Amino acid sequence: MKYAGRLAAATIVGVLSLAACGTDDNTGTAGGTSSAAAPAQGDDTLKGTINAAGSSAQANAIAEWKKNFQSSNPGVSINYNPSGSGAGVQAFIQGTVAFAGSDSALKEDKGEPAQADQRCKTGKAINLPMVTGPVAVVYNLPGVDGLQLSPKTIGGIFNSKITKWDDPAIKADNPDAKLPSTAIQAFHRSDESGTSDNFTKFLKATADWPYEPAKAWPAEAQGQGAKGSDGIASSIKSTEGAISYVELSFAENSQLQKAKVANGSGEFVELTPESAAKTVEAAQIEGTGNDLKLSIDYATKAAGAYPIVLVTYEITCEKGLAAEDAKLVKSFLTYTSSDEGQQALTSLGYAPLPSSLLTKVRTAVEAIS
Repeated sequence: MKYAGRLAAATIVGVLSLAACGTDDNTGTAGGTSSAAAPAQGDDTLKGTINAAGSSAQANAIAEWKKNFQSSNPGVSINYNPSGSGAGVQAFIQGTVAFAGSDSALKEDKGEPAQADQRCKTGKAINLPMVTGPVAVVYNLPGVDGLQLSPKTIGGIFNSKITKWDDPAIKADNPDAKLPSTAIQAFHRSDESGTSDNFTKFLKATADWPYEPAKAWPAEAQGQGAKGSDGIASSIKSTEGAISYVELSFAENSQLQKAKVANGSGEFVELTPESAAKTVEAAQIEGTGNDLKLSIDYATKAAGAYPIVLVTYEITCEKGLAAEDAKLVKSFLTYTSSDEGQQALTSLGYAPLPSSLLTKVRTAVEAIS
């Protein structure tokens, strides 16, 4: 049976507001969420090591979760290698990690679900959405704040068709801006990345983008590569005239300029957790059972909706992990999907998942064995 439903943006905003108010209520009722997964309590008997790898977009989230979880569970060590979504998925399939972080679900066209199921042996691999990571279009252009870019213009820039900052297409998006004739230096991820996958899905859905969406950047589009989200952020910060795409948490940590992006109605929208939440509202759950793969409407016409978002997943076995790994992964993901775990990320540029989705995530985590 397929799940399909609207994911209420108001719930995300409500959780953000709750976190901002400094609530001490971590019982699982915040923002209308259920108490199905209370925050993980300290467990002196919980011991061992969790090895995981994948999405660098998750790196800041994992670091915060790891700090909090290990503080309550000192017998547990969490080793997360932010090697990129593609590398993380392959490590999971090969059985070298207990879960993979990925900014896109296992891909049918690459045979990943079947390979991951084979790795799990006695059960299925499941995609568990864990946090919303809005994707910022970042740039380095001194004196030009509040840059506005339509999807078509973004596609032209990243396909090397628009090469100067005073190009007529950029002027049309910014009629009142003083744009320099500086050469545009477009950066993309050099490693396979779920962020690239989501960004190219956005371009394919909204712009004249001739390439198929993929974790690997299309060589025909050219541009300059940088490894990982931190590599992108560093490259933009140090290169005048540069532009790229990176998760909001990295953009804010590096204090990068962020462009307003036009949604499907042509409205230029500033990226905030709240504006990203309005796009998540249109997402549908495509997976079956406890597999919670999402489909995002990148061409949403919702008022005030920022259109480039990704939902970052943890990919693991519903059944089939070694007993010790299953116990540790289940405990850790119970914490990350709790209200406490979700609220811990609001100051880092992430948006918590809405309650309607969290309820399903918690049910899926509970099934891990």
